[in-house]
Amino acid sequence: MGESVVIGLGSDLRGDDAAGLEVARLLRGTLPPSVAVVENSGDPAALIEAWSGAALAIVVDAVSSGAPPGTVHMPLQMPLRPPVRAGSHSLGLADAVELGRALGRLPDELVVAGIEGGDFTPGAPMTAPVLAAVRRTADELRERLSRERPGGPRT
Repeated sequence: MGESVVIGLGSDLRGDDAAGLEVARLLRGTLPPSVAVVENSGDPAALIEAWSGAALAIVVDAVSSGAPPGTVHMPLQMPLRPPVRAGSHSLGLADAVELGRALGRLPDELVVAGIEGGDFTPGAPMTAPVLAAVRRTADELRERLSRERPGGPRT
């Protein structure tokens, strides 16, 4: 595992929910060798495995807070868990953070970037505002991760 990891969360089957995955795809092969890039469908165990031992983990996911589609929240300043859960199948990022904390397997620094989605309909394509936000987010992360070393001074 590299010193840093970017983890894109989401589902290709639900429109804008693929935002995190698309950011990861745009970053793959364009970052320094010390930065790993991982795609994840939201499996908490796989998230913990991906960020274990990392100095910096950046998790990118689609969110739905009521802001206009394409709004980028970085770092995310909203609860990771919706107020109502639908059952055990809705485990996700918040559960991974809680479990990682309990197991002592959190990265040194965890940054969550949320891209506001607009259409999460099964089978829908990603909307234009979200696709533009995906590109902006990938560019911003590429720039940030290419100029800094985790654990070192930030420029």
